[in-house]
Amino acid sequence: METISTNTCFGGVQGVYKHASDVTGTDMTFALFLPAEAQDGPVPLLWFLSGLTCTHENAMTKAGAQAWAAEQGIALCFPDTSPRGEGVPDDDAYDLGQGAGFYIDATQAPWDKHFKMWSYIADELPALLGAEFPLDMDRQSITGHSMGGHGALTMAMALKGRFRSVSAFSPILNPTQSDWGRKQFAAYWGDEANWGSHDATLLMQGGGFDGPMLIDTGTDDQFWDLLGTDAFATAFASQRQQGQIRLQQGYDHSYFFISTFMEDHVAFHADALWR
Repeated sequence: METISTNTCFGGVQGVYKHASDVTGTDMTFALFLPAEAQDGPVPLLWFLSGLTCTHENAMTKAGAQAWAAEQGIALCFPDTSPRGEGVPDDDAYDLGQGAGFYIDATQAPWDKHFKMWSYIADELPALLGAEFPLDMDRQSITGHSMGGHGALTMAMALKGRFRSVSAFSPILNPTQSDWGRKQFAAYWGDEANWGSHDATLLMQGGGFDGPMLIDTGTDDQFWDLLGTDAFATAFASQRQQGQIRLQQGYDHSYFFISTFMEDHVAFHADALWR
């Protein structure tokens, strides 16, 4: 593992690191914020999965999360959204290929060699973090934005017992019925019969999440028709899921929206992580 940079931040350390991934067959970059408390022992971990076109850097620099994580004494991990580099397939469209891994494991060529983001986030990167940093891996929560909200919710519901809480900003909630999902799943998985259940609405219908959930979406989100909020809300109510879906008046899909409500989300997760 190579340290790319470290900066003192709200009394802690914001680092950026690179390592060779066996899962993706590429170098992968991630950012990790450690609060001051990490100097004295392991701290809980909150994951932030980013959206389409993003790298590890977008949320690290725009979400304003470090101030609130430092206040709560928890770490933040910002992974990349896809494999990158020479020989990694890509597409001219912003919503397929590099920057658009959708947190799934591709099975179809040419994507299947490197696009293994589910295994990377669920298995390889947590093992690395637990081995290299003072983190309490028994205390994990997860959040994300847009495509990353999709990833956060599907991982929380599929990986039973892994995360103590889950939240999302403007998540893609019903990708099997959206152009932000059907296009990518067809490319990465082929025929629809192979798509599995990487769909938050289907997972909610199948049992939901065994902990608290918080979802914020803006009423002026310019991608509302692609998110599937209505379908998920119906499943959420039917399942009597513990949590809240909040529609924030006047907010859009941007990091201005995310940074406005980041304090709420970090406090929400800290409450679960420190129990």
